[in-house]
Amino acid sequence: MSAKLLMKSESATIGLVNPKSPENVGMVLRAAGCYAAGQVFYTGERYNRARQFFTDTKNVHEKIPLQCVDNLLAVVPQGAKIVAVELIEGATPLIHFEHPAHAYYIFGPEDGSLSQEILNECDAVVYIPTIGCMNLAATVNVVLYDRLVKRVGSVIEDRPIASSRDTNSRAKLIK
Repeated sequence: MSAKLLMKSESATIGLVNPKSPENVGMVLRAAGCYAAGQVFYTGERYNRARQFFTDTKNVHEKIPLQCVDNLLAVVPQGAKIVAVELIEGATPLIHFEHPAHAYYIFGPEDGSLSQEILNECDAVVYIPTIGCMNLAATVNVVLYDRLVKRVGSVIEDRPIASSRDTNSRAKLIK
């Protein structure tokens, strides 16, 4: 995890419940790389069956572990607060949520909900106020971005743009 993006003593881990497409998992890995998440766990068989169509265009899987597990609650990182991200009545709007320093974000499947067992173990449940629902990868991106911009000591705005952009992007703003 980059100390420039988050303070050294902070961490974010992602848990995905039965993701249905390799495109979404690839984009989740890319988000994890962009926003300094340390690891991605997932459950279910759908991703494993479709893995050959992997879309991790930045090869983040080489830097951030992606691991299939039977139970996301069995791999909660030590000291992490469990934060469910679910479009559910009674959840806290992300706009008003204060992210814990050590967070384990669990995202439900696009075509279902988190189990009551997972919801019962969570320290917080948040949702992103939208008109309609977003896909898995978009949701992960928004949550991790929100976490980053709300962190005290985050200096992402000081990160050189050239170190973040694609190799084919060389445009410059000329006034």
